[in-house]
Amino acid sequence: MSARAGFGGAVRSELTKIRTVRSTYWTLVAMVLVTVLIGVLICMFTLGVSSGPRASGYDPTYLSLVGVILGQLIIAALGALTFTSEYATGMIRTSLTAQPRRSTLFAAKATAFTIVSLAAGLVAAFTSFLLGQAILSREGLGAALGQPRVLRAVVGAALFLCVSGLLAFGLGALFRYTAGAIVAAIAVLFVSVVISAFLPASWQACVNEWIPFNAGSQVWSTVSDPSSHMFSPWAGFAIFAGYAVIAMAAGLAAFLRRDA
Repeated sequence: MSARAGFGGAVRSELTKIRTVRSTYWTLVAMVLVTVLIGVLICMFTLGVSSGPRASGYDPTYLSLVGVILGQLIIAALGALTFTSEYATGMIRTSLTAQPRRSTLFAAKATAFTIVSLAAGLVAAFTSFLLGQAILSREGLGAALGQPRVLRAVVGAALFLCVSGLLAFGLGALFRYTAGAIVAAIAVLFVSVVISAFLPASWQACVNEWIPFNAGSQVWSTVSDPSSHMFSPWAGFAIFAGYAVIAMAAGLAAFLRRDA
């Protein structure tokens, strides 16, 4: 009698799926290119508008990483597709035949996606930072990785992208349909920021710091504004990660309960 497939084998299988699907490859490339290109353009624009000393709130690291704002939406689409594509093609039945323990399969998919998305996020973040600072440094306006909080911000940007994808991954498991999962992810990551802007001022002061993007984006900024009443970088990131954990817990509960 053959032994049941283990977690390690399931992770290797999921990594193979991700690596061999062409749409995954191109989505990751698009995420890196968009993140880097926007960061470079923003830095070029900043350099072209004016030169010389900047105000106390000037954050060259954040400027070079601002492409993460759109990069998160692309990685979120991939996170949703990682789960929903198997329902669309019917491959989920094959996956469950190979690994009937649903919790193990779910964890393996999440682990494989985390490895791939974090690697791509690190490439995007470090490339954006290095190219952006090369541009800003022409006028002495750049930053270096050795400066306080800079390395944390660059690594934090990669972590932010990874967690954005995991949040969408959980929503993909919850909804099972690609369009619904992507729309839900965009609503959580992007639309919530827009909606909060229309709230009464008294409400905004209480709500803004809890908005997923507002909380998570603090980790890739090196300059804090006390008047904004935002969480500290790692506290904000922990809250952002908490949203992803909730989405993944809901997705796992639905995956364990539903038929293939």
